[in-house]
Amino acid sequence: MTTTTRLRGVFSPVLTPFNADLTPSVERFTRHCAWLLKQDVGLSIFGTNSEATSLTLAEKHRLLDALLDAGLPAGRMMPGTGACALGDAVELTRHAVEAGCGGVLMLPPFYYKGVSDEGLFRSFAALIDAVADERLRIYLYHIPPVTQVPISLGLIERLLKAYPGTIAGVKDSAGDWSHTEAMLRNFQPEGFDVFAGSETFLLANMRAGGAGCITATGNVNPAPMVALYESWRQEGADEQQRALDQTRAVFQQFPMIPAMKAAIAWKTGDDGWRAVRPPLVELAPDQRDRLESGLHQLGFSMPQVEDLR
Repeated sequence: MTTTTRLRGVFSPVLTPFNADLTPSVERFTRHCAWLLKQDVGLSIFGTNSEATSLTLAEKHRLLDALLDAGLPAGRMMPGTGACALGDAVELTRHAVEAGCGGVLMLPPFYYKGVSDEGLFRSFAALIDAVADERLRIYLYHIPPVTQVPISLGLIERLLKAYPGTIAGVKDSAGDWSHTEAMLRNFQPEGFDVFAGSETFLLANMRAGGAGCITATGNVNPAPMVALYESWRQEGADEQQRALDQTRAVFQQFPMIPAMKAAIAWKTGDDGWRAVRPPLVELAPDQRDRLESGLHQLGFSMPQVEDLR
């Protein structure tokens, strides 16, 4: 990490492919990450759609190291390093910092519900103090529909005052534009970068001064998202946004992770991509048929898909 780099643009919580024995498929993972970078999409490895909470620490270390060994740029990576156990979060975060990653995406400790802002502040503070590296850049991960542990505006304000520079931004996956707007209004002038948690809010976020989006379907529909990010000031941006929303709506008819993996399997001809780790299950054949039909009607394609084979 450098003190001058600020991550911006479209990032994707990278899907984790698995082998038949449900071990991570390092070769597929590396190819997929290289393909995303070729589409100008940054790598939020170990995010929600990466099945990150189903991966061990050792597996995460191995996957990150595989990307580095393949020569992929660490500066375009924002690994998810939040964990319920403070020691796990410290270990993952330290590894990312030492690898030179551009930032880390950090869930709050989420097992205990109804915890106070004081408790969450102590958790983030303990991690920052333990890592003790001025290169650390944390992007808070606000996703209360999943964690049931929100990151409040008051907590962000306190963290920014205590750790200016280290607290770099947020991924807001609350699905509530008014909340994202409040983050932009209150903290963006201080250099706090706000990423929308879905491309659904990409255009609105850019118009309000946001940094981009970190979105699941960046895994499968990157080109139109990057195109909108780059041309949001131009005529036709609203039409581009509507097209993105239509594609996402097809995926959202199904469990998102199995659906995206099914789409990659369909477009690459590699059925191994369909594998998910329990407790998730792959799409049933009739679901795959409906997914493919819906995407076909929209003219869905994956550019340079041969790179994934």
